[in-house]
Amino acid sequence: MNKSIFIALFFLIGLHTLKSQNIGNIVIGTKHQIHSDILNEKRAYWISLPDSYYDKSSSYKSYPVLVVLDGNIHFKVISSMVNYMSSDLYRNRKIPEMIVVGIQNVDRRRDYTPDKIITVRENNTGGGEMFLDFLENELLTTLDQTYRTTSYRILYGHSLGGLLATHTYMKEKTNFNAFIAVDPSFGTWDSETMDKKLDALTEHSFNRFIYIATANWRKRNIRNRDRHVRLYEALNSKCKNELPAKLEYFENEDHSSVPIIAFHNGISEIFKGYGISYRDIESIEQLTQHYKKLSERLSWDFRPPEYLVNQLGYRMLQSSDPKDQSKALEFFILNVKNYPKSYNSYDSLGEAYELLGDSKKAIENYATSLEHNPNNEHAKMKLKELNKNE
Repeated sequence: MNKSIFIALFFLIGLHTLKSQNIGNIVIGTKHQIHSDILNEKRAYWISLPDSYYDKSSSYKSYPVLVVLDGNIHFKVISSMVNYMSSDLYRNRKIPEMIVVGIQNVDRRRDYTPDKIITVRENNTGGGEMFLDFLENELLTTLDQTYRTTSYRILYGHSLGGLLATHTYMKEKTNFNAFIAVDPSFGTWDSETMDKKLDALTEHSFNRFIYIATANWRKRNIRNRDRHVRLYEALNSKCKNELPAKLEYFENEDHSSVPIIAFHNGISEIFKGYGISYRDIESIEQLTQHYKKLSERLSWDFRPPEYLVNQLGYRMLQSSDPKDQSKALEFFILNVKNYPKSYNSYDSLGEAYELLGDSKKAIENYATSLEHNPNNEHAKMKLKELNKNE
């Protein structure tokens, strides 16, 4: 090879290496470990926190918790999907921001089977209740003590994990509020077993939401699908009101390919209506009724998101109609009521009062905003201007 060509190539490779230097890591979560007295073993779990978690302006926020079984398989993709579907960064906001927890497996056949499976050879199935005891009374307690959580929890499980999620949904008492059971393995639930479970069902289950996904098993499809349909129809017949649930069949997905699309559809179904656009809201009455219905369906108080109410307030504040301008106050006052520790809610209300000519109340709200966030430069500037003119 010509020496000059060799030198030129060496230079280009070196230049490329310089351009390709590692400048940091992309972090989607952290690894943790807890010793379980109930299971008498150490259990590992991974956690992904929302984008806003460490934002000082969001320090007042608490977040629902999504627990993902088979976390070693599903955690990375599900936490990324939750981030995309909820983060302000993408303006998607179809679901609330959540803390995602992926449980790492030790013995899934033991942990995910709620009933002992009788086989010719001895087995260790039937540890589902102990594992649920660990989840609810050790892991969730630790999460509540460590992070800013709400007590709204969702349990996601696929295959045997889906079996455990369904079993948990049917229990009289559980610390979980909603469930995504993806192609649950009901192979051990024959007609007699399922009937016993259905007979023991109480009204408490109908205060929870469950989404069940069914995949196409080809030749074995009828038996698997029939079990899911049978359970869903029985739940529907036992529920006095509209059943807060959905069963969805995926013709073009099999047992291995269904988890991701089913999670997307399941979490979207649970929070259906949460991500309503500000363009579809005409009045504060419509807004409050919309989230009241959502809260009733999920048996939890989901208030209108702060960003949405802010958008509605500014849209009306910028209207040329004086009636709309006066209505804007209602939205900003609603935000202060729902988010009394948010500096931005007071800052926006102060701006509304200022534009409507009420300097006194504008000063009061800007001052309160600064109490919650002393670094709010906008409030500092406005207070200086308004106090100067008083």
